[in-house]
Amino acid sequence: MATTGQWIAGARPRTLPNAVVPVMVGTGVAIGEGGFVWWRAIVALLVALSLQIGVNYANDYSDGIRGTDDQRVGPMRLVGSRVATPPQVLAAALGCFAVAAVLGLTLVLATQAWWILLVGAAAIAAAWFYTGGKRPYGYRGLGEAAVFLFFGVVPVVGTAFVQTEQLSWAALVASVPVGLLSCSMLVVNNLRDVGTDGQSGKRTLAVVLGAERTRTLYAVCLVVPFVVALAMIPLAWLTVLAVLALPLAIAPVRTVRSGAVGPALIGVLQQTGKLQMAYGLLVSIGLAITL
Repeated sequence: MATTGQWIAGARPRTLPNAVVPVMVGTGVAIGEGGFVWWRAIVALLVALSLQIGVNYANDYSDGIRGTDDQRVGPMRLVGSRVATPPQVLAAALGCFAVAAVLGLTLVLATQAWWILLVGAAAIAAAWFYTGGKRPYGYRGLGEAAVFLFFGVVPVVGTAFVQTEQLSWAALVASVPVGLLSCSMLVVNNLRDVGTDGQSGKRTLAVVLGAERTRTLYAVCLVVPFVVALAMIPLAWLTVLAVLALPLAIAPVRTVRSGAVGPALIGVLQQTGKLQMAYGLLVSIGLAITL
């Protein structure tokens, strides 16, 4: 039986900025546009966290039963380490998805925007089929595209919409750097596992591109958000604050570009998460304050 600490580790806390930052930025847009609704922002955050933890457990389950995690250099996995049974981890994943669905339904009822049901269903399906099902798209180099969409565009635009009840160009533009930073987490994670993933038949984008091109992709995912922040100045000039987070990008980019492999990349995930949070907070402030 897995301990509480092991279940928490299995939820992959270092990936949670992927859930927090999009909601933060979407709420910044809502505040700037005069439509902030505090309880809807909290519910949107809980939905995002439930989906993130759910996809982490689902990934643990699916990779575990395939044997992909039998040999790995990253943090412990519940099924791969045999500390929890596949049915237990599957139940945890489905439970998280159910929580996200119920909470999301409250936002649908509040806004009467029934099309959100389709978006929510697509998000849950994307979470499951990343590594689940007979033909998981995460094994075919499409993981980053899904992350950009469902941990960038959808949650930023969606969070702003459920509060303002209007689709916003500012939210759409702001979702681009958020999506890229979310992708950077997956890129460095897959770079770390590129050797074992290739051996097990898991053709992530890192496996398809090769290590050197993946290192370049990681740097691009970290640099472009700052370019976009400057480009957003005509929408909200205080988004220039995002450049204050630029120093946090130096160490992880330097480590990745220097050729670090395996365990040496584990710390990069934490550094990337800190950058993601700092960038998200600064951009949120810039979008929220209209002078």
